[in-house]
Parts: sequence; C-alpha cells; structure tokens
Amino acid sequence: MNMRPRRHEDPEINLTPLIDVVFLLLIFFMVSTTFNRESELKIQLPEAGREAVEQPAESVEVTVSADGRYYVNGRAVVDRRVGTLRRAIEKAAGGRTDLPLVVRADARAEHQAVVRAMDAAARAGFARLSIATVRAAEAGD
Repeated sequence: MNMRPRRHEDPEINLTPLIDVVFLLLIFFMVSTTFNRESELKIQLPEAGREAVEQPAESVEVTVSADGRYYVNGRAVVDRRVGTLRRAIEKAAGGRTDLPLVVRADARAEHQAVVRAMDAAARAGFARLSIATVRAAEAGD
C-alpha cells in the first residue's frame, strides 16, 4: 500500500464540444430563419379588423405613397395619370389579368389617389383586387 499523498490535478473543462454545439445551433437558426417581405417604401397601412389573408406568390402590387406617388412592384411610375399607371400595371403583369392585384396605400394618402389606382387596375382588365391593411388593435372592438 502506498500511503504517500498524491498530487491532485486541477479539473479541466474541455470547451471544444461546447463551442461545436453552439456553432451548430447558430447555423441551424440562421438556415431556418424566415424573412418577411418588406416594402422598400415606408408607408403606414390603414387598419382593418379582419384577419390578414396571405398574399399569393405571384401578384401585381400597386403602392400609393402619402404624397400620392405610384409604384408598381416597387418601381416608380413616371406621373400620376390613370393612363400611365394602367400601362405600368399592364407591363408588370405581362398581359396576365388573372393575377391578383394588391393596392398598398398609405393611410395618409388622398382618397382620390387610391381610387385612381383602382380605376387604372379596372381599365387594365383586373378583376381580383385587394387592399393591404394592418390588423387593428382589438381594444374597443
């Protein structure tokens, strides 16, 4: 029997497996993250009380800014006339009037500007039209 005292080594924690797990989690979350499609234009959408309907993958989007400018699929329209807007919508749709058309109008936009966008869509032959909104706070409903 050996009765001499032994030297105790300090316990050592190996951090390599921990770092590997953290990196794997980081990669997993980066790959599985979904990104919302945000408009490049900063507009304040009007509120509505109904549930939001998911926008289809293929659609034509007409944005009306607060100062009444029009954008079709993110591209600015030259002027504010109905004929110009109609031609821009037709060009964006590629002749397909069966696509849904979404009007994203700023809540501060003039009513006339929104009606002009809807009129241009009707003249271009679109029958499926929806207006983008944000869900209203349920306080008071």
